[in-house]
Amino acid sequence: MSELINNSKKRKEQLKELILKLHRGESAEVVRQQLTASLKNIPYDEVVEVEQELIEEGLPESEILELCDIHGAVLEGNVDLSAAQAFPAGHPVDVFYQENIEIKKVVDQARALLNNLQHITEAAFHSYVFDLLSCFNQLMDVDKHYQRKEYLVFPHMEKKGITGPPKVMWGKHDEIRDQLKGSIEVLQNKELKKSDLSDALDLLFFPVLQALWDMVQKEEEILFPMSMDVLSTEDWWNIHKQTLEFGFCLYDPKVEWKPEGMPEENDVSHYSAEGGIQLPSGSFSAKEIMAILNTLPVDITFVDKFDKVKYFSQAKDRIFVRNRSIINRDVRLCHPPASAHVVEKILEDFKSGKASQAPFWIQMKGKFIKIEYFALRDEKGEYLGTLEVSQDLSENRALEGERRILSYS
Repeated sequence: MSELINNSKKRKEQLKELILKLHRGESAEVVRQQLTASLKNIPYDEVVEVEQELIEEGLPESEILELCDIHGAVLEGNVDLSAAQAFPAGHPVDVFYQENIEIKKVVDQARALLNNLQHITEAAFHSYVFDLLSCFNQLMDVDKHYQRKEYLVFPHMEKKGITGPPKVMWGKHDEIRDQLKGSIEVLQNKELKKSDLSDALDLLFFPVLQALWDMVQKEEEILFPMSMDVLSTEDWWNIHKQTLEFGFCLYDPKVEWKPEGMPEENDVSHYSAEGGIQLPSGSFSAKEIMAILNTLPVDITFVDKFDKVKYFSQAKDRIFVRNRSIINRDVRLCHPPASAHVVEKILEDFKSGKASQAPFWIQMKGKFIKIEYFALRDEKGEYLGTLEVSQDLSENRALEGERRILSYS
């Protein structure tokens, strides 16, 4: 046992010295070679412990943040994950991993588009920018992934005494969010030229894509294995119960995780009548209102006053498919870039009181679809959000004469 402790201590001292070499400005590639030669593989928990010790010894978090990308590149492929715990389907860590798969897919799509910029003609540039904007709008969804780490996972880790690395990672989250916002602003500029975009590739677009990719590596090689070690099943259950408040990122879990021995508080089918909703004209339970909303012959999507998607009905035959990855997403990012300005105008008119209803209708796959937006207001007229209602009116338009209730059989 003492030999294992001594080996761990020695490895951490060596890793600490290598990180400090990066701090002093030595070449990342040279340090990587030294790491590979002297340590080959270092357990993920020791990486976290070394970062924590460096902060406690006075190395500013801001400097560790600056080193974060280089540090991650040096460690990539050199972290020993053999002792990492497995996790079941639907577990919060499984959801994070599945989201990472989707994040990497979109990063690859964006990179492919950016690498093809020089071959895009001026005539095709407008359409090309829309495709690129669609990728970056999707990547902005990573904000929900990061918020769940920041507000659900990090507090539990901090209770276990792991405070430094979460702060450093949160700082990287903020950098990535700012870079993504900057990228989207560039792509939304109606005066954007091919040369302008080309100039921004190495300054903004490629760096943020690499930062997103690197964050996936940091999560999967260090944060998640470590958090699986230090957090209990009860901790993860509490995280799981609050996950939907933040929403999913580009992924809708197919399996509902329910560990044995934990109360099923977040399952609406177990709510009692005492937990029902009382309204001026009556009351119903959560189970009943869910059945009502899913039985209505319309698709419903609710967007709150902060323009975040908060709910959608789940009828068996929805006209427009929805999944839970849109929960807490900005509604503008749920529409194609070409129509985003229309959504913005509707929201502005609803909030200002200029309008309270916006109807549209389209022909789709032989059906006549009516899509209507309604401003929701309280008794004082204050804006609460927007309700989107979609309905297939094909059969209704074909009705003739009358059919009275007495003719039912």
